[in-house]
This record gives sequence, C-alpha cells and structure tokens, in this order.
Amino acid sequence: MSTNDAHSAGKTPASAVPGDTAREAKATAAKTGPKPRPEKARQPTSIVPSSTIAGRALVAVVAIMTFLAAITIGSAVAVRGTASQWRSDVTREVTIQVRAGDKATTDAQVQAAADIARKTPGIADAHILTGEETARLLEPWLGSGLDLNDLPVPRVVVLRLDGAGTADLARLKRTLTDKIPTASLDDHRGWSRRLVAVTDAVMLIGVVMLVLVGLATVLSVVFATRAAVATNRAVVEVLHFVGARDGFIAAQFQRHFLKIGTQGGLIGGLAATALFGAIAALPQLGLGGDPELPTVVSWLNPGPWGFLGIAVAVAVVALATALTSRVTVYRTLRTIQ
Repeated sequence: MSTNDAHSAGKTPASAVPGDTAREAKATAAKTGPKPRPEKARQPTSIVPSSTIAGRALVAVVAIMTFLAAITIGSAVAVRGTASQWRSDVTREVTIQVRAGDKATTDAQVQAAADIARKTPGIADAHILTGEETARLLEPWLGSGLDLNDLPVPRVVVLRLDGAGTADLARLKRTLTDKIPTASLDDHRGWSRRLVAVTDAVMLIGVVMLVLVGLATVLSVVFATRAAVATNRAVVEVLHFVGARDGFIAAQFQRHFLKIGTQGGLIGGLAATALFGAIAALPQLGLGGDPELPTVVSWLNPGPWGFLGIAVAVAVVALATALTSRVTVYRTLRTIQ
C-alpha cells in the first residue's frame, strides 16, 4: 500500500462531518416547512341559524306582545289596588248632607246632626266640613276662587266609623229624618256597588286582552317555527334519516326560540316597567299635579305586585315560546317519511 493510499484511507468523508449533517437537516426543514399544528375541535353548530332577519322580526313581535301584556297586567293591578283603597275609605266613612237655607238655621241643623251622630254607637267621629274644605271638594267641577255663598251648596258632616261594624246606620237615618227634615244620610253603598262593577269589568277586559295577546304570540311562534323547519328541511331530513332522534332535533329549535322569547320578553317587560316608572315619577317632577293629592297619574302605579306580574309575564312568554316551538317541531317531524 502506497503512502497516498494510506492518507486516503485515513480521511473522513465530508458527509460524516457533524456540522454538515446539521446544515442538511436545516435545509430539509426549510423546504418542507413547519409541522402543521393539530386542528382544534370545531364547536358544534346549531341547526337553526342564530341570527336571521326572521329571527329579529320575531324578537320584535314577542317584545311588542310582552309589552302589551305587561301594560295590561300593570294597569289591571293598579286599578284593582286603587279600587280596593277607595272601597276601604268608603266603608269607613258616611256623610250627612243638610240642604242649604237660612245661614243661622242651617248652621244649627248641621250642629244638631253632628251631635246626634256622635251619640250613635259605632260612630268614632263627626267632622263638619268648613267652607274652604267644601270649596276644595267642588274645585274639580266648579274651578277655584268661587264664592260659595251665592250658591245653594249643602253642608256636609263626615262620619268616621269605628271599624267594628256596630253602627246602626238605618236607625241613624230615621233619627235624622225625624229631627232634621233637611238632612239626609249617604252610606255610599250605591257608589261602592258601581265601583265594584267597574273594577270587575276592567279585570275581565284585562283577562280577555291577555288571552288575545297570548294567542297572537303562540300563532306567531308556530308560523316562525314552521318557516325555520322549512328553511332547514334538508338538514333536518338528513339528521332524521341518519338516526337522530326527534327529541334532539326539537331541542335545537327549542333552544333557539327560547333565546328569542327571552330577548323579546325582556325588551317588552323592561319597556313596560320604564313606562310605569315614568308615570309614577310625573307628580314628583311637577308634571302630574300636586304630589300630595291623588290624581289619575298617581292611581296608575302598579306597585310591587304589578311589577312582579310583569316579571312573571316575561318568564311565561319565554317558556311559552320555547314549548310552542318544540310542539310544532314534533308535529312537523311526523310528516317526514
């Protein structure tokens, strides 16, 4: 073996050099590019699109229906509460009216009527209305600044009952008629009966309106659900044929319409609450009359029970929307062969 051959045999091949191997690995990695990252699992999508023009329109319809239902509930509760307060005030008081005549004679008759009432068992107090108090009572009809001396305005004695119900008003009426022919006793029973009749009529109208609003809401949801099923019929049929249960498909629509019902219900309920709150605040702002005096505005305050009824209406609308859509989907799936 020659010296050159020995040198050749002792040399290391270039490809075996560590530096060259690292450079080749980098070049290969640059050509092939970075390793692809594992894809994240996709979130399952709903059968029904979450936001469509029809969905937004149904939210508006549900909001309007909920607003009308909430206004009806709040108004009915307010009217019932006001009527109950009026009846309570009326049943605790009766009045004696003495027809106007000669001033001295009338004053004596009024005083005699008050004395007779005070001696009657069951009468807690007898108050003779002054001229100023009588003027305030007549102010809504006759206006202010009117001189009552020129008018034959009867004198009024307000009797407050003790609440035990022991006052014999029939006997008191006979006594007044015998001793003071110009006096008459009014226990407000006729007015109370009319008030009860009006209150019952208002409550009946409220119930009818709630039924109509509920029926309109249900029909709107039924048509919207059928339209959604028809729009996504191909997807529904595929799921149905591959073995998806009707309960799974119905749950998808129910979840979608529950969201719509909740959104619409909250919008309508909050709008009604804001309206009643604004009405209740008008007297304090000086826009609804004297805050210390009862007015029509102050009588439209539904109170805690009215606002609770509005909250219940919102929940009922949301649940009714979801259940109606579920039943409609079940019936529609039966038609798919």
